[in-house]
Amino acid sequence: MSPQTGNVLAVITARGGSKGLPRKNVLPLAGRPLIGWTIAAARGATCVGRVVVSTDDDEIAEVAKAQGADVPFMRPADLATDSATSVAVLRHALQACPGHDFVVLLQPTSPLRLADDIDAAYTHMQGLGAPSCVSICEVDESPWLMYGQSEDG
Repeated sequence: MSPQTGNVLAVITARGGSKGLPRKNVLPLAGRPLIGWTIAAARGATCVGRVVVSTDDDEIAEVAKAQGADVPFMRPADLATDSATSVAVLRHALQACPGHDFVVLLQPTSPLRLADDIDAAYTHMQGLGAPSCVSICEVDESPWLMYGQSEDG
């Protein structure tokens, strides 16, 4: 089963309040803004009918538009906090952009994802008759053990 342009809404979540690497979504990575890689993958995916960016940040919105994404709404402040869930952000996006059969959540912090990866996940999900899917990868050690603090903080 090959993917066909469908009624799939791609929602790219990119809030402005990054603490680890401020402004990360608009910083350049190999010649384009970080968010641009995810926009390009979503736009290239055959199964995706519309690509929107959910953001609370004017600069991210402008960069996203320049990279070819729609920004039909600005995310409310209560959905742009550290405690806001992805589910709540997707619900908001679906209310603002109704009429889609499926939604794909794409985070700009995975810039190596390709359009073919999105299409393959959609095709796999459809082939299984599953209502949803999530991409994961196996790690060599517990994520809780991967991080630590040096003696100097």
